[in-house]
Amino acid sequence: MGLPRPPHDYPKKILLAVIGLSPQILTETVYALAVNARPAFIPDEVHVITTAEGAEYVRHTLLDSGMGRFTELLRDFGLVGRVRLDEDSIHQIVGPSGQPVKDIQTPDDNMHAADTILEWVRHFTHDENTALHVSIAGGRKTMGFFAGYALSLYGRPQDRLSHVLVSDPFESNHDFYYPPPVPKVLFDRNNKPIHTSDAHVMLAEIPFVRLRHGLPEELAEGNASFSAAVEAAQTRLGPPSLVIDPTSRRIRCGNVDFRVEHVPFALYYWLARRAQASLPPIRYDHADVIQEFLSAYAEVLDNPDSSRLDNTRQALMRRANAPASSRPASIRAYFDPIKAKANNALVRALGERAARPYLIQSSGNRLDMRFGLLDLAAKDIQIGAVDILNLKTAVDRS
Repeated sequence: MGLPRPPHDYPKKILLAVIGLSPQILTETVYALAVNARPAFIPDEVHVITTAEGAEYVRHTLLDSGMGRFTELLRDFGLVGRVRLDEDSIHQIVGPSGQPVKDIQTPDDNMHAADTILEWVRHFTHDENTALHVSIAGGRKTMGFFAGYALSLYGRPQDRLSHVLVSDPFESNHDFYYPPPVPKVLFDRNNKPIHTSDAHVMLAEIPFVRLRHGLPEELAEGNASFSAAVEAAQTRLGPPSLVIDPTSRRIRCGNVDFRVEHVPFALYYWLARRAQASLPPIRYDHADVIQEFLSAYAEVLDNPDSSRLDNTRQALMRRANAPASSRPASIRAYFDPIKAKANNALVRALGERAARPYLIQSSGNRLDMRFGLLDLAAKDIQIGAVDILNLKTAVDRS
């Protein structure tokens, strides 16, 4: 594997910023990324998440056709036509009534802000050909926190998180938006002249933990709320705990419950029983491998006398009667697709990273290949009824 591609090398580059009543945060961040940075990260698109009041500030101070400071920035540094920020780039936080939230003043406003930020971060990280840069410099403190946490949940190696820093006394100056190529004089709050050539705009990149591969498929692709996504991630960070119910064909890993098809469930149930009994991983040429599996399969069938069991028994016996030299490979060829189905069900329900301790794994070499639940201890496994009244997630694969 080669080194990961740097963000500036992606076909599509996006800047997403949370903004309140200080729209100059946006021009300062674009200046830091596109003008100061080496190599430059020139966003193809700039998007803003804000309140109704913040949206008005963006429109009047940044986008006004005559005196918009963002338009001015693009002209000053030869970026016209390369960076897009327009009315469609302003994403307002919407309350339960469907109307934009004027300001974040209540716990409900706060959660609507969280859900809005999460949804846009999830949207912009969906395309692998994009690199997303998230700025948390503007807006309420909780908005910055939500943006950072959302990127932690959905961010990829090419995505970045930052806060823009501006030297005194320019940070608090409402007339300062970026250092122009031709310096000019501004006035501070005490009406003292200050020269823009003395301004320093710096980008503080913030490291973050990437949890994307710990999320189940439906949360990575769907539209779960901020609290649901956080709860899903938290559930998957806990110690392994497996409950497997042969009656309902349900598996619960931590607090995540899901159902699996008959054959892969039977295989998983069989291996869970062996792991709970502290038995070693089983060999493909083990004398009882076929009979043990068929016994587990009969337990999970609604009708143990069905043709399903007979067909499976016949298929396995044909492989058991193969020449001794080819018998293990023949039996393995039967079980490998079933193992894959069981493991795929685990990954769909838990996410790639969180599923790892629960996966069916192989060990040994070509002449002594074994398989089982290698990362689960007997104490981590319970065989019995899954309490479906207290589920966090349910994914049926029946």
